[in-house]
Amino acid sequence: MEYVVKLGKIKGEYIWHSHTEADEIFIVHKGEMKIELRSGTIELSEGEMYVVDRGLEHKPVADELCEIIMIERDDVINTGKDVNEFTKKKLDWV
Repeated sequence: MEYVVKLGKIKGEYIWHSHTEADEIFIVHKGEMKIELRSGTIELSEGEMYVVDRGLEHKPVADELCEIIMIERDDVINTGKDVNEFTKKKLDWV
């Protein structure tokens, strides 16, 4: 098992999902975002990070364009167990 660093840009609401096998780390590079949890909302600004524990249902949200860094296992599917229009099967590597 390997871990990877992923760069992304988000704007708008993502879907509720969870990753049963691994934690997921979000770091805000530029902008602001929220991570909605069933128990409340985590607000993140530039330079802040949050670890979503494995199995915890969450939904990333950004009102404006936000650049994020994610650290997660290389076998994590971005939409959890569900496959839909948000699922990324092929990533661009830099």
